[in-house]
Amino acid sequence: MIGRLNHVAIAVPDLAAAAAVYRDTLGAKVSAPQDEPDNGVTVVFVELDNTKIELLHPLGENSPIEGFLKKNASGGIHHVCYEVEDILAARDQLKAKGARVLGDGEPKIGAHKKPVLFLHPKDFSGTLVELEQV
Repeated sequence: MIGRLNHVAIAVPDLAAAAAVYRDTLGAKVSAPQDEPDNGVTVVFVELDNTKIELLHPLGENSPIEGFLKKNASGGIHHVCYEVEDILAARDQLKAKGARVLGDGEPKIGAHKKPVLFLHPKDFSGTLVELEQV
């Protein structure tokens, strides 16, 4: 059902500093910050040959990243994202197997402008999983 790893998302308390580490220290190609008001985040994409790193910073008062950073002040891995060909079919298969889909269970448009769903971390070894339709 799942395809390739699309990205690993890292919540960061200082977006400019985190982007500089990836760009200047590691030599990666780093995008400009992109506000995603519908998702409550500002995102920087770090492009790698085989995947992406998504640096997440809170945007607005209701950001889901704000709570994560309160518990993890220096930041950390927030979620992993896997690609799926058909997000509705993947959702239905997962729900039939007992996995919990977060929110109302309907796909939202993510930072890559594609449909996404999040799966409960307790069902996946403590890891928040995002599925993105390709």
